[in-house]
Amino acid sequence: MDNVDLSIIIVNWNTRELLAQCLASIYAHPPDGTFEIFVVDNASSDGSAQMVRERFPSVRSIPNEENVGFARANNQAIRISSGRYVLLLNPDSKILPDALQTLIEFIEEHPRAGAVGPMVLNPDLTLQSSCDPMPTLGREFWRLMHLDRLLALSVYHEELWDPTLPRTVDVIQGNCMLIRQEALLDVGLLDETHFMFTEEVDLCYRLLQKNWQIYWVPQAQIIHYGGQSTRQAAQEMFIELYRSKILFFRKTRGFLGSSVYKLILLIAALTRIPSGVLRGQGAHPSTQRSRLYLSLLRALPYM
Repeated sequence: MDNVDLSIIIVNWNTRELLAQCLASIYAHPPDGTFEIFVVDNASSDGSAQMVRERFPSVRSIPNEENVGFARANNQAIRISSGRYVLLLNPDSKILPDALQTLIEFIEEHPRAGAVGPMVLNPDLTLQSSCDPMPTLGREFWRLMHLDRLLALSVYHEELWDPTLPRTVDVIQGNCMLIRQEALLDVGLLDETHFMFTEEVDLCYRLLQKNWQIYWVPQAQIIHYGGQSTRQAAQEMFIELYRSKILFFRKTRGFLGSSVYKLILLIAALTRIPSGVLRGQGAHPSTQRSRLYLSLLRALPYM
């Protein structure tokens, strides 16, 4: 399809039933204009690709023989998409009425908006975080030391925002991000050195560097079930999260900045591991968290 209004791109890994629900919600609440849907399947073993072919034949399916990661898979579809706007959408999301049209209308009315995102809700319709301040070394230290309880510096208090007023933000989370094609041509595609995580932060950073604006648009709403792919390999994904953040700081702050960030991670790990060790074996959250930080500590010299 040539010159469509919206290209919707979904990267999937073993979330067949949620993917089916996501696709059904798009067709139940489509935008007013023309649109195309791509599903890039990262070598799922749960029959996801077959389900898409059988139940959603109009979707353009791109099956990969291996898991190539979030950034690279999205770029595969972006390169062959034809929409004036590109929507990156997680498969564990559900589009609510008028969400897509509201995002499109907003970005059309704001010519310097490079990317916009909706209000994101949990399955019980409570508020879920959907945007963040741009990470800095200071904000990451503040977050990892749990100092946002005293003063919120590394997070937004979205629960205090007026739900009827859009506002500019630093980063829209990648579970649902509408991007202007012109802006992508200006700043480039997702950075494929990020296998998963932080690629949307990097993209938003480049958009802001080129004076594009990023908006949170609460009149558009989706439900996000969250973490359905990453929890299948929790330890690996935890390591990947911080590997991606180190890459981001190396790219934006140089070798010294990334080294300082690794020191911050070292301090965070050393403060968390003892609490889990004291509790011994078991499924207590602090014990599980201790194991994750111990694995990070072991991997840190190689990042």
